Amino acid sequence: MVMKYPSLPQDVEAVFNTYPEPFKNKLLYLRRLVFEVAEAEKISALKETLKWNEPSYLAPKGSTLRLAWHAKQPDVFGLYVQCTSKLIPTFKVIYKDVFNFEGNRAIQFTLHENLPEVALKDCIRCALQYHKIKHLPYLGL
Repeated sequence: MVMKYPSLPQDVEAVFNTYPEPFKNKLLYLRRLVFEVAEAEKISALKETLKWNEPSYLAPKGSTLRLAWHAKQPDVFGLYVQCTSKLIPTFKVIYKDVFNFEGNRAIQFTLHENLPEVALKDCIRCALQYHKIKHLPYLGL
């Protein structure tokens, strides 16, 4: 089955179009993973919008996910979460040998590294369902 991803809202597309092409492609890949996880978890009310002028994804029982590349760190892009959540601290325990982190707010990647899809989908799933799972040890991972 081929999944059809929703069209980008114009304001979100405009932001993606400001990113350098190779980073834009990687971030669009992360976007695809967000929608794949939402579909697999039957999250039909996923909202795609801008928060802090970054493509952002909100689910009714979730924590906001943001995708971004910043000119002040031109060699990296990332998957950002609310820094006061348990998400990154938990991911640091479970995926310490898989991901690079920026404090408690992001999983960061370089352009040429392979993105570990299964682990990323686990992290996305946790963020999209955060308020349902935040009481579980290690968020149920």
